[in-house]
Amino acid sequence: MALETLRPTRLELIRTRRRIALSKRGLDLLKLKRSALIVEFFRIAREAMELKGGLQKKLEEGFESMRRAERLEGTTRLENITMMLPNIAKLKVKGRNIMGVRTPTITGPEYSPYDAETLVDLPTSVNESIRRYQEIYQRVLAIAEKENAMRRLLKEIEKTKRRANAIENVLIPRLKETARFIKFRFDEMERDSFSMLKTVKKKMEAAPAGA
Repeated sequence: MALETLRPTRLELIRTRRRIALSKRGLDLLKLKRSALIVEFFRIAREAMELKGGLQKKLEEGFESMRRAERLEGTTRLENITMMLPNIAKLKVKGRNIMGVRTPTITGPEYSPYDAETLVDLPTSVNESIRRYQEIYQRVLAIAEKENAMRRLLKEIEKTKRRANAIENVLIPRLKETARFIKFRFDEMERDSFSMLKTVKKKMEAAPAGA
């Protein structure tokens, strides 16, 4: 709104000052939210780094268990067993709320070689290999979940920062300028009214009695 179109009244000045106070409170809340989001981002980043740090060791253990099973059971038998194992690649995706940011949680079904619906007489080496790779599978899912959460948090951090900057550097200065303009015009009008009253009073005092 152009300043020239504003009505320089006391009520308008009060309204503008209230908007300034409300904007400052909103700015404080946005800054608090951004700080909390940053703390949460780095917490999840540390967890992701820990998971990644142990992934290489898990992969090495998995490869070794697979080679051991192949040596003991033979390549053909191992391939036949693999074809008969149940599919454990199905994922369950749910959502959770992190500081107002919706992020997915990913879980995969756990396979037990002793489940009645699966093979119950698998060789120990094969069971061990399955267990090792399931650990890798779950760890990769956890890493993917955390990296997804980090991307969403980072996006929300940037969004919150832009909103805070807009309020701090655009909205509040504009409202303060409006308040100064209204007060200046309001004071100017009061001075004009006061001068007019003084002039009228002088004329009334100078007028002859009974005129």
